[in-house]
Amino acid sequence: KAMKKISNYLMAGTLVLSLTLSAGAFYKANAATNDIAQSAQPVDLTYAAKKALPAVVHIKYVQNAKTQTIDVQTNPFDDFFFGDPFGFFGNPNQGQGGTRKQKVQTPKKEATGSGVIISSDGYIVTNNHVVNGADELTVTLEDNREFNAKIIGTDPTTDLALIKIDAKNLPTLPIGDSDKIQVGEWVIAVGNPFGLNNTVTAGIVSAKARSIGANGIESFIQTDAAITPGNSGGALVNTKGELIGINAMIYSQTGSYAGYGFAIPTAIMNKVVDDLKQYGTVQRAYLGIRGGDLLDYVNSLKEQNKDVPDFGTNTGIYVDTVEDNSAASAAGLKKGDVIIGIDDQKVTKMAELQEQVNNKRPGDKATIVWMRDKKKMSKTVTSKNQQGTTRAGTTADPNVLGAKGSPVSEALKKQLNISYGLQVKDVKSGAFKDGGISDGFIILTANDKPMKSISDLQDAVKEASTSKNPVLFITGMWPTGKTDYKAIKVGNEE
Repeated sequence: KAMKKISNYLMAGTLVLSLTLSAGAFYKANAATNDIAQSAQPVDLTYAAKKALPAVVHIKYVQNAKTQTIDVQTNPFDDFFFGDPFGFFGNPNQGQGGTRKQKVQTPKKEATGSGVIISSDGYIVTNNHVVNGADELTVTLEDNREFNAKIIGTDPTTDLALIKIDAKNLPTLPIGDSDKIQVGEWVIAVGNPFGLNNTVTAGIVSAKARSIGANGIESFIQTDAAITPGNSGGALVNTKGELIGINAMIYSQTGSYAGYGFAIPTAIMNKVVDDLKQYGTVQRAYLGIRGGDLLDYVNSLKEQNKDVPDFGTNTGIYVDTVEDNSAASAAGLKKGDVIIGIDDQKVTKMAELQEQVNNKRPGDKATIVWMRDKKKMSKTVTSKNQQGTTRAGTTADPNVLGAKGSPVSEALKKQLNISYGLQVKDVKSGAFKDGGISDGFIILTANDKPMKSISDLQDAVKEASTSKNPVLFITGMWPTGKTDYKAIKVGNEE
């Protein structure tokens, strides 16, 4: 997994509320602090380090070797001399070049990262990229005890994940208020860089509410505390020994630390963790606009030698489009407006607005303040989810399908000339029966993703159930070889 490199861009994604790993490289991180020491004395960070070290864990990621069937390009001369040039043995494409099926084994992958214990009964926060795709997760505590961990939930949009180990009376790190930190405050970054367990580095908060185009939702704390591969998921701690961020990312042209580290603030983390515990997925409110920082929009007009309108403000979020049936639409926002506040909180850029909206759940009230024709306007609206409703969503239980499934047998794969698939069996009442799927049907793809294992189908159901269109669009075939297409509803509409 390679470190994400940062590029300048205009945040144009739909407004919602949205690495440092070693051994191949997951990069990310950050730092911050509250109390400022007297200028004549150096800051003593020993208290913060003593509080943080026992609560920061080492995470070992293992993805086992897997056998996959892939299509490979063939040489027509090889087909003629070594294969079946005339298709006598069931492969009519041989002798013409094209492709053939070949089994390959992917190597076992291992990497390491960090995590932070937030409850004495074993809940640990880390980055999504630290655990994504893992077959095994091993957590090592400061006292060298090891535990297998299970994933409670992940949120790729913020790059956060919640895992749990079976243990009690664990040391925890108090959670501080990242909104109260100030630029210039001292912080420490705690993690396991390059496998060097229990490492502490120090720096200051360099900036707040940074948007760097790495995640769907971001309002990073920027720090100059040294962050290197293996720090992903570690703690950014203030001088009071409070967690204020989760180490997440570095900016570097080489992959090594270059003075720019970024952490996910606890203001974003808290709600993500609460939602993953309670619902299994993040309850995300969507404002329903596309746009970006007003400053970026103004600069783009200047670069094109276009006139710059008087917006009545020099900061805020320029609204480019407003989605139908959204909270922004209900408020009356339209193209050209500039959002300057939400719920008595001033917002000057997209990252700040994202952070505020991230704390909302569908059904919560939000007062939006914006400028139009140099006049301030405001309206209180009810926030909605991506499906345009106020319903609190949960990931659908795969049992909603009302059937079982298993990978297609080797004999059937050969008969149908397919390399993967899931064969449905024991269909009872449920989504499959309602959608016209019966015993024997073979699922090849669901929402354009290949279905090679039961976990692939489970993930597809969970993802679709919380999307704007809670439907699985399935491509498959029957044992006779007939191709078929199905639309399976896996979520509720209001």
